[in-house]
This record gives sequence, C-alpha cells and structure tokens, in this order.
Amino acid sequence: MNQKYYVTIGLEIHAELKTNTKMFCSCKNDPDEEKPNVNICPVCMAHPGTLPVINKKAIENVIKVGLAVGGNIADFSEFDRKNYFYPDIPKGYQISQYKYPIVSGGHFADMDITRIHLEEDTGTNKHIDGDTSTTPSTGFSLIDFNRAGVPLMELVTEPHTFESADVASKVASNFAKELQLILWYLDVGEANMEKGEMRVEANVSISPDKDKKWKNYVEVKNLNSFRSVERAIKYEVERMTELFELGKEIEIVKETRGWDENKQKTFSQRKKESSEDYRYFPDPDLPKMKLHEAFDLEAMKKALPELPSAVRKRLVTYGIKQEDANLLAAEPELRLEFEGTLFCFKEFFGDKIIPYDPRYAIAIANFTLSDIQAILKKDPKKGLVNVDQLAILIRKFVDGQISSRVVKDLIARLIYERPDDLEEILIKENLIQNNNPEELKEIVQKIISENQQVVATYKAGKENAIMSLVGKIIKESNGSANPQIVIKLLKEMLTRS
Repeated sequence: MNQKYYVTIGLEIHAELKTNTKMFCSCKNDPDEEKPNVNICPVCMAHPGTLPVINKKAIENVIKVGLAVGGNIADFSEFDRKNYFYPDIPKGYQISQYKYPIVSGGHFADMDITRIHLEEDTGTNKHIDGDTSTTPSTGFSLIDFNRAGVPLMELVTEPHTFESADVASKVASNFAKELQLILWYLDVGEANMEKGEMRVEANVSISPDKDKKWKNYVEVKNLNSFRSVERAIKYEVERMTELFELGKEIEIVKETRGWDENKQKTFSQRKKESSEDYRYFPDPDLPKMKLHEAFDLEAMKKALPELPSAVRKRLVTYGIKQEDANLLAAEPELRLEFEGTLFCFKEFFGDKIIPYDPRYAIAIANFTLSDIQAILKKDPKKGLVNVDQLAILIRKFVDGQISSRVVKDLIARLIYERPDDLEEILIKENLIQNNNPEELKEIVQKIISENQQVVATYKAGKENAIMSLVGKIIKESNGSANPQIVIKLLKEMLTRS
C-alpha cells in the first residue's frame, strides 16, 4: 500500500441529562427502572390533545456544558419537529433543535465543537429471536417507552483531518472520555455508556488529498464504549482504503453503518438522510426561548466547578506523575481520597513536615491507584479509607516506620473491618519497622550462618541471591526489619566475611 490516505472524522455524541422528570412531561427520569413502561404518561406517549412543557433544568444543564467548553450561549433558541418514523418514537416525530441550538462553538480535547442542542430520547427496542425457518418468522420485538422523552443532549463536532487512523481514533476516543468527565464534574449526566446514557456516532471519510475531502462519508452508530469508537474508526478506514486501492472508491457512499461488536466490523444500515428528509419546522406547541433573560449566565459561569483539565494541571503541582494525575482526574472518588489524605498532612502535622511534600503525594497516589482502587472495583459498596487514618499510614511508610506490605494489609483492614485505633494495631501487632542497625545485626549474622550455600552463590556473582537472605531476615524479625537497612547490613557483612 503505497498511497497515503488522510482520515477525516466528526463526532455526534448523545448524552442523557440528569433531571428528575422527562423533557416535556412530569414522568420520572429513571435510567435504572427495570420494569418496562411504568414511567410513561399521555404526553410522552403522544396521546391526542396533550401538550408538552419544557423542562427548565434540562436547558440549564446544556447551558452549563456550553459554558464549560467555551461555547456561545444563544440568546434566542427554539425547538423543532424532526419528522421520521420508527416504532420507538410515539409521536412520529422527535422534538429536537435545528436552526437555533442552545450552544454554538467551543473547544476541548483537541476538537472544535459545531453545536450542542437539546432533544428528547426515544424508547428502547428489545428484539426477541425466534424460528427463522418458519414463514413468517416467530421472532418479534417489544418496545419499552420508559426512556421516551428523556432529556437528551447532542454534541456535534467540526470535522477534523488526521494523518492516520491511529491518531484519528485516539483523538475521538479521548474526546468522548473527556466529555464524559465534564458531564460528571458538572453533575448534569451519568453518561454510563453500558446503559446507553451516552452514545457515540462517528462520521468517517478518507482522502489521498489532505486539502480535498472525499465527497461521501459514513456515520457509524452503536458505539457504546471507548474501545468500540477506536476500533470502528480503524475498521472503516481499512475498508475505505481497500476500496480506494482497488479503484472502487465510488462504492464509498454516504450511508449509516452499524457496528457489530461480536464481529468487530461495520455493516450497512441505510442511506444517510439529509436535513431536508426530516422536514424540520418549529414546534408550534412550545414557546420560543430568550435564554439571556431566563438565565444569569455570568453567575452560572462563576459557579462552574473545577473542570478535568484544570484538575490534572493542579494535581501534578503536588509532585505526582502526569499519568497518575490523569487517572485521579478520571476517578472523582479516588481524587477526593487522594486530596483529602494530602490535606491531612497540613491539618495534622503542621510545620513538622512540609505541606504537600512530593514524597507523601507520590505515596498516596500509588496506594490509592493500586490497592484502594482494586478493592473498590471488587467491592464498590465498601467505601473509601478514612483519610485521617490513611494519612497516618502514609506518613509512617514514607518515614520508614512501616513497610509497604503493612500499608497494603492495613488498607484492606481499614476498608473491610473499620478499626478505630490504628496506632494500637501497629504497636500491638509489632508492625513498626526496626530501623536500628545494631539491633538487626544479630539476626543478619544468624541468617548468614544458616545459609552458607546462598552466601556462596551471592559471592560467586549472582547478586540477586541476596534477596533470598533479605526475605529470611524479615521473616525472622516477624516483619519488623527495614528491608533497606537489611540489604545494607548484608552487603557490608558479606564483604567482610
């Protein structure tokens, strides 16, 4: 394959918003409802004579997102009817926005935003497979309308051109991840992709000319994970590239394609509609909106929380790695554990240590992102470690009073058993490390005498053999011997012997 192809992508991301009720009626907005068709009413089921009423909280949520990403909040906005028929749309049309979206412009995570608008979600289809050998097939479909009418934010990006599928897919995935974080930080949506609360659609095209895009693109739907976003884009680029190489680029048509997670490939669904096909027109049942009058935008902007990008920048100032800062910013619970513990050093120890000493921050990040996170993944309901107690553990560890093994064991106990007196445990169970070389020499000499074959191996040039002796010494000391001091003593005593 000699020809280089440039990849152009644009994203359309739908995210359900966190509100008490649906977009245009008083039905409960509950994504966790398991019983079908209970959160419905004549309005969201489009019974004749019913009238929709705008959910102001949903409008406010979209404005928050727009302010967070640097977008322009429209003064005038309205809702439109988007006409198309699917069984999961009770009205035969969807209330959406066309010419006057709530937000235009904005930028984050290396992509520019075209618009952010608000609409209502559809119901959910459940397909039951039957005996396909019979005529007609015994398969059937059911529809749950609990989701119909739920506030749905749609964010559309500008098309961006990249040098390769790898770069394009990574940027797209990172953008979706960052949007999910922004929704979490703003507390406007859960954005759980497994539940369908956030859905990504990728528009993909390729061209051998960087400045002249191919006239047709495909829209890939059903992308319900960040990994699927990356794989679907890469697959489409490979498929299109093969057609170009075979001289069949004319077969790249403007269409909607689905993503088959099991087969890891896309498949054709239907020709791509244009805006004319939807026959948009302003919804006559809903009032026009003057957003600058209805909302205090300056006050809303000032009230925005610290956003993920700012959090990451601040976390690295404590001395931790950028990678760890990224991980902590992506896990709000763990970030609160990290920062709460770090703050305890200033609260508890005052001028006795330097507040936010990098050694302590690094240790807190390491144990939080390894041991605490592992337990939370296994038992999400167990909760976090008390930050006061974790601060005591971390300080003793960094100061060389306890080993990392002791910290790991006690973190588990603090989560599962919730003991009150940590200091008593450390003393009663003899967990404080022995840092006195004079007291450890006797044990070191004893282990050397009892393991002459290991000593000979070490002296023959296999330096790793010394770790066998270290383990035996720590065991002999009931775990109290400081490994670093033990290693130093061993090397000194073995050199002399």
